[in-house]
Amino acid sequence: MNYAVVTGASSGIGAATARMLASQGFHVIAAARRTDRLSELVKEIGSSATAVETDVTSDESVARLAEVVAGLDGPLTLLVNNAGGAAGLDEIEVGSVEDWQWMFDVNVLGTLRTTKALMPALIASGNGTIVTVGSTAAFVPYEGGGGYVAAKHAQTALVGTLRLEIVGKPVRVIEIDPGMVRTDEFSLKRFGGDQARADAVYQGVKEPLTAEDIADLIVFAATRPHHVNIDRLVVRPLAQAAQHKVHRES
Repeated sequence: MNYAVVTGASSGIGAATARMLASQGFHVIAAARRTDRLSELVKEIGSSATAVETDVTSDESVARLAEVVAGLDGPLTLLVNNAGGAAGLDEIEVGSVEDWQWMFDVNVLGTLRTTKALMPALIASGNGTIVTVGSTAAFVPYEGGGGYVAAKHAQTALVGTLRLEIVGKPVRVIEIDPGMVRTDEFSLKRFGGDQARADAVYQGVKEPLTAEDIADLIVFAATRPHHVNIDRLVVRPLAQAAQHKVHRES
């Protein structure tokens, strides 16, 4: 039995990824803060999933996750660094330091914490893969996105540096960078629960990407023959040509 850890598994891309990985024969360690959501997910998936309450912004919480992994009866072959998020859309001159700190902690340091904690198990498996979910915000700034853009730039730098540093070890390093994905919570979280502002992000956009679209790519990349390393996949909906170029129907 091969095991996979998915962070941020309580909703959206993380939950969709957990479901798809389980359907492909992995036993999924679903890691997230919200135990009620995790319990529902694991009940839905069945015996191929285990819930572990995890806050990637906490060293102690991630250490407990690593302890669970150390006690598994099979190898950990996959880590999906999916936990992340955006907070606010303030311009830099009035930007919230608190929001910026949270975005760096969850997107950048969260990736660092889980990668550090689980790397020994991934190396020991002889067949490890790390997939990190980034964003097209890692490449192109946009007004009001300074904190998120900066965090995602830092995250992609972390991933690229890691790939250089562990070359020769049996662990692949893969990055998936989505553009406009409509999930239940991403924009709602960004706008502090303001449903109208969250909905406006996708107004008129025909078929934005879904959580299942990204999960499908994560599973695809993670299940290629191990000598095949997909460094980076950038994916956008057909309606989005670039960060600033989105076709909206009236």
